[in-house]
Amino acid sequence: MDKNFKVRVTVGLSMFIVAVVALYTFDSIPFKIIYTIFSIVAMIELFSFFKRKYNVKNILLAIIELLFIGGGISFVIQTDLVRFWYIILGVCGYDIFAYLFGKLFGGKVFGKARPFPHISKNKTWEGTILGLLMAIAMVFIMMSIRGTYAGEWMYLLCGPLALVGDLFESYMKRKFNVKDSNEILIKNKFFSKLEMLVGGSEGHGGFLDRLDSTAFATTILLIITFVVSL
Repeated sequence: MDKNFKVRVTVGLSMFIVAVVALYTFDSIPFKIIYTIFSIVAMIELFSFFKRKYNVKNILLAIIELLFIGGGISFVIQTDLVRFWYIILGVCGYDIFAYLFGKLFGGKVFGKARPFPHISKNKTWEGTILGLLMAIAMVFIMMSIRGTYAGEWMYLLCGPLALVGDLFESYMKRKFNVKDSNEILIKNKFFSKLEMLVGGSEGHGGFLDRLDSTAFATTILLIITFVVSL
């Protein structure tokens, strides 16, 4: 097991524990504040991309990403505890299990074939499929426990939306020629300490990388909620 994998697992579990404590102990308000702060730092990371490559297309990509982050903040601030748990289970479930199953079974069924070779070459068919199935299953199980389906069906989309959000950020980083969202910002002494919270010192991730899936999923859910309410 490589060091990068151990760091990802440790950081992921640590942040999950913090989320559980914040959500259940303080009725989710501190978590919403923390999410907003993380989102602001993610925006700063996004602006740092322009030090690498500046053109009209990249500006449009950055604006779209900013809209996702802003939509994510809006959704998280107004949502309730139960619905945010759907998001955590769907988004984090996909992210964790796709990475885990990709490491364990990647290449054993589909060989060297990759689902998104030109955007995210490290993703495997095995990890992607199993990650999506686990994300949908986790949300469905929680719905079954609560006995509610009709008004909450949209949260079954959290896993697939997380995948699309992750792919969009991967595409955007390729266009900006940036490997990780924190690779420029981490050189700042103040932010380098913050980046430790998300495993940035290991040469991967950053706040934007941690929020990309959530920001996209919550923004689409915000739009669906608005349309359904009309």
